[in-house]
Amino acid sequence: MTGKPGLFISFEGGEGSGKSTQIRCLEKWFRGSGHDVVVTREPGGSAGAEEIRNLLLTGDPGRWDAVTEAFLMFASRRDHVERTIRPALADGKVVLCDRFADSSVAYQGYGHGLGADYIRNLWALAIGDFKPDLTLVFDLAIETGLERAGERFANVSAAEDRFERMGTDFHQRLRDGFREIAASEPVRCRVIDAAGEIEVVSQRVIKAVKDSLARQGR
Repeated sequence: MTGKPGLFISFEGGEGSGKSTQIRCLEKWFRGSGHDVVVTREPGGSAGAEEIRNLLLTGDPGRWDAVTEAFLMFASRRDHVERTIRPALADGKVVLCDRFADSSVAYQGYGHGLGADYIRNLWALAIGDFKPDLTLVFDLAIETGLERAGERFANVSAAEDRFERMGTDFHQRLRDGFREIAASEPVRCRVIDAAGEIEVVSQRVIKAVKDSLARQGR
């Protein structure tokens, strides 16, 4: 895509919704179509943001209050945007990001009760009106998602499981929050049914991306 505007797609959803798996599937699809792709994540995605990630995702669930957590998220995000995402888009690359600012609206705004408007004000202060071209919201029953997340950490590492250990009520608010975010911006956001086999979900993702690119005339 060199010489053309880049494309920024974010992957959102609750714990265990399959975002990380599907981001790799979509990366393969884009590369197969001849695009340069950058895969990144939040919190993290740049050297400074990765240091903040460790503060956010490890330790006791009550380690930070909601306001502190939100400020840490946006400090990480600004560094990520300025050092990784904007340069890649300027080079005409496809950027696939595992979580972006909508996660702060969902987690700190809805999950922790700060309110969506509070988080959106921080969003504007930290990165202005910068948003993904397309946001894929992976929707899955919270019981299924938490079971998947538990299996993932059992097989890899339990170090970054702070959010998974928050209560069921928190995760229900989180799911409801993501649904409300998607409903409030139907052009940018597409809800993906995350239940089913990996290949089935991947086809849903590819269809959503094709539809979005067609609307944008790409």
